[in-house]
Amino acid sequence: MTGVVWGFALLAAVLHILVFVWEALLFQRPGVHGGVFSTPEADVPAIRLWAFGVGFYNLFLAAGLILGVILWAAGEVVVGRALVIYICLFMFLSGIVLLIADRLALSRPRGTGISGAVAQGGPPLVALVAAVL
Repeated sequence: MTGVVWGFALLAAVLHILVFVWEALLFQRPGVHGGVFSTPEADVPAIRLWAFGVGFYNLFLAAGLILGVILWAAGEVVVGRALVIYICLFMFLSGIVLLIADRLALSRPRGTGISGAVAQGGPPLVALVAAVL
């Protein structure tokens, strides 16, 4: 099961790195702000700082997961496992928050943000379940 934990933790890290690139580096591109995040062009200047900061938050979460897997694989099981489980729990709970935001239709029509919530919380949830088993 350890391999499953590591695999899904690293998948979650890769997804968070991708989101970092979209939010922090490419957000002003119409295909990103409009296509990925459904943000109208007129709103981009107002939320650019937010997207930049949230992008780095995603990068730091990914870095923590990668470090946790490396430590765990290198024999620092207690520290590595704790880091992986904590960050996976953080990511899973963040996915729940995105799902709630979608249900409340906070930024776009209800139902259009479910894929983001699943991408945010799905892989970490699989890693957490595998860690428990």
